[in-house]
Amino acid sequence: MFRHIIIFGATGSIGTSTLNVIRRNRHHFSVVGIAANTNVEKLAQIAHEFSVPNVGIFDKHAFTGKDSLFKRGTHFFVGEDGLCELAQLSEATAVSMAMAGIAGLKPTMAAIEGKKTLLLASKEILVATGKFVMESARTNDVQILPVDSEHNAIFQCLLGNGNDFIDRLILTASGGPFRNFSRQEMENISVEQALRHPVWNMGKKITVDSATMANKALEIVEAKWLFDVPSDHIDVVIHPESIVHSMVKFCDGSIIAQMCPPNMEYPIANCLFFPERERLAKPSINFAEQGRLNFFAPDTTKFPHLAIIRRCLEADSNACAVFQAANEVAVDEFLNHRIKFTQISEIVAKTLDIYLGEPMTSLKSCEESVIKARSTAKGIAKEFN
Repeated sequence: MFRHIIIFGATGSIGTSTLNVIRRNRHHFSVVGIAANTNVEKLAQIAHEFSVPNVGIFDKHAFTGKDSLFKRGTHFFVGEDGLCELAQLSEATAVSMAMAGIAGLKPTMAAIEGKKTLLLASKEILVATGKFVMESARTNDVQILPVDSEHNAIFQCLLGNGNDFIDRLILTASGGPFRNFSRQEMENISVEQALRHPVWNMGKKITVDSATMANKALEIVEAKWLFDVPSDHIDVVIHPESIVHSMVKFCDGSIIAQMCPPNMEYPIANCLFFPERERLAKPSINFAEQGRLNFFAPDTTKFPHLAIIRRCLEADSNACAVFQAANEVAVDEFLNHRIKFTQISEIVAKTLDIYLGEPMTSLKSCEESVIKARSTAKGIAKEFN
């Protein structure tokens, strides 16, 4: 097995973990392309270390005057059109997509149309446009390997089992740092508190999403599209230890769970090596030392995103795209100290009150809904400032 890979979002937390796996398995992989939004300096460091010949940068202004940071002969791909061209490089066999939000949508579609195996970590892409992404993957006979730890766990649990045997998918959630807070205590949560996740080390946006459990709401939608399972057959349980990453309950009552330490290098390595496996490079679980594993039902009163997303899924419209767009805006407002922690879900709910029923007819309709939802969410956020 030898895989030539392009890494979108190479400077972020998923990109860094992906490079860690490749770093210890250089005889298995060649990084033929990397891309990021604005962090040109870090891209240059990666390009030098891994001898990457092709570099993409989404923000044209961030790249201006910085080509000298790279080796002579480096090929540059700038802006959205450039990233789409990068995604279809003939020498690449796989694309890892870990760009934040839906900025990576068009490069993702380009990679699928270029018949590249897709390692997908950008959950917002499937939340907003899952119907069209999965249709294109089927049409182009492209395999999508899920990088999110929960969906990668389900993927592993389902190997050798068809959808006809699935009774329920069970997504686990750490519960974040505020699982035991009262609703009143949550009113005064600071940005600094929200960014101190008790288990995972992630970027700021996804760390806040974990604290509000918006990430789990998004993962319900992602699971629906990835595994072609009705959303009312997808459950969420709180599992503070984050050792069981998800489970599948089958029609005979049997449940298969996937377990490993809470480190993203495990699911990333599973995708990079699939259908093979990396030889154990990191310590696994010692059950005698681990002790108990706990599971609880989530409190949808304290974490309303879980109830809001069910409403979106029932609407069968662009509501999920609106949800993720409004949440993206609200989290940014919170991180910039302009709204309270509890107002994140309020902004999402109020935005959905306006756009809940818009039909999902095309990729363009989803993108238009996202643009309108962002604008509306920003207006609602100003009312709280």
